[in-house]
Amino acid sequence: MAKRLLFIVLAMGAFTAQANTIYKCMMDEKVVFSQTTCPQEYSQHKIEYQLGITTEVDSDKRELKQDPLEALLNKQTISKEELLQLLDGEIYRLNQENSYFEILRASEVQKLDRKRYWQTKPKDDPSYGLELQEITTRFNDLIKNNTNVIQILTKHKMKISAETPPDEYMSN
Repeated sequence: MAKRLLFIVLAMGAFTAQANTIYKCMMDEKVVFSQTTCPQEYSQHKIEYQLGITTEVDSDKRELKQDPLEALLNKQTISKEELLQLLDGEIYRLNQENSYFEILRASEVQKLDRKRYWQTKPKDDPSYGLELQEITTRFNDLIKNNTNVIQILTKHKMKISAETPPDEYMSN
């Protein structure tokens, strides 16, 4: 059950990260909303939702964003600033995930306490202790894994920041 809940939370996080920008595609009297840029024959407005505020901008200039992973796979270069920004983003995401794990842990412990209460078991019941230990161990392991990755990324970021020009991190 907890694994399903964790999967749902993480999946929703992935979808909502992309869902804060949509495009309003207009041609004559026809209006279509899309999560990708509009076809060339449509005029386009970019609608962004962030922190409870929605903004709509006429964005007929097409944005051609290149995926950093795709650039690396094609052996293209990305700038030092872009790489540092990507590392910062991943570190932030992992810290957020650790916060979600703490929330999920508290929820599962609360559910276990309710179950113990309704089964009228004392707090020193061995089955309660085992289940509590299992929850604690599982979430401690998840948080420890993320913390290790954060440390590795932080070291890598410091190494890259200490480098001097050339400004490009990867080359052909």
